[in-house]
Amino acid sequence: MTPEEVGRRVVALLAPVEATASVSGGQGYARATVDVPPASWADAVRAARDDDELGLDFLDWLSAVDELADGFDVVLHLWSVRHRHGLLLRTRVSRDTPVVASVVGLFPGAAWHERETHEMFGIGFAGHDELRPLLLPPEFEGHPLRKEFVLASRVAKPWPGAKEPGESEAGGGRRPVRPPGVPAPGEWGTTPTPAGAAGAGEGPRGGTPARPARERPARPAPGERPARPAAAERPARPTAGEASERPAAGAAEPGSGAAPAADEAGPLGRPLPGERPTGPPRQEPEPDAAGES
Repeated sequence: MTPEEVGRRVVALLAPVEATASVSGGQGYARATVDVPPASWADAVRAARDDDELGLDFLDWLSAVDELADGFDVVLHLWSVRHRHGLLLRTRVSRDTPVVASVVGLFPGAAWHERETHEMFGIGFAGHDELRPLLLPPEFEGHPLRKEFVLASRVAKPWPGAKEPGESEAGGGRRPVRPPGVPAPGEWGTTPTPAGAAGAGEGPRGGTPARPARERPARPAPGERPARPAAAERPARPTAGEASERPAAGAAEPGSGAAPAADEAGPLGRPLPGERPTGPPRQEPEPDAAGES
């Protein structure tokens, strides 16, 4: 049967109950989707299982979706091993009293799924007497898969994705990032966000950045040149006479009687700093005897 035919068959079996049939996405993996009232939840599951044309005798999974103010959608996926088609059965319960009938009597394997859905969403299943904790410790408070649930563990300790590997605990070089599941500052709680996750202390993003900004000098406006120092601040240049009176570097002052050091005279007769290099007189080539004649 096609998904459209499965949906129409379930609606016909539940008449006169108001059930709505549709087809999910997924192209080749599309499923017939039937929405039923909460009061007809167990009857719809029984009809889908016992009908010969449908033969939906295998319970695949059961879970829920948080629709915020609209309540919770409890979704059950059934599959026919013989006919190779499936069905998504869905019902919506209110947020104030999220209770629906249990289907453990029809599919015993639903016990595990209903316990998990009760634990994660806070949805009750009438007729299920063992809705005890399945995944969370008994002292845990709240329902983690509800959209208003705050992931406090990410507030209490730095989120691993908030810094690159090798960065210090004081903070990384990236822009502070608020971990997913943690509300913006001011929306929940009074404890500031820790440094490793979104800064340190109070601030618009959960605190001031962990690494302070560097102080840089102000840049000149376009077209402006930086101011030159005043004349009084510039070092005075020596006049020509003062430069000639200065002793050469490494030379002994007059009257001191001290001779320049051996290494200051320069190896191999090199001139001292400030002296003009001198060399042997240029020798003219002697005229050739043949040239004289």
